Amino acid sequence: MAAVPTVAYAESAPGCSSTVQIGSTAHINSGGQTFASVKQFKGCGKNWAYLYVWAGYRNSHRTWDACVAVGDNSDRSLEGTQCRTKKAEIWSLGSNTLAHCTQAIGWIPDGPSAKTSERC
Repeated sequence: MAAVPTVAYAESAPGCSSTVQIGSTAHINSGGQTFASVKQFKGCGKNWAYLYVWAGYRNSHRTWDACVAVGDNSDRSLEGTQCRTKKAEIWSLGSNTLAHCTQAIGWIPDGPSAKTSERC
């Protein structure tokens, strides 16, 4: 019987209880396996990026590194970048980019990446 992948249900960004997802969910694939989901949220006057490492990947790897950030397409910058080792969930710092076109970007350092749809 095939295992059903665990889906991420992000509740809220650190320090902000009123976040809502905006845009699509993106997926990072690594070694033929889904590594993580990437989502963008808005709330508390900011944009947030969120990365969730899938349980199947966590269960089959002893360690991993991942990063997440809000991509500000007005100046092609990454805002609120956060990188962590062996964490299931990573939130970016909140970015003051609600007036800009943005997308969440997640990546494995020196590896694959994924980005959500752009939201303006």
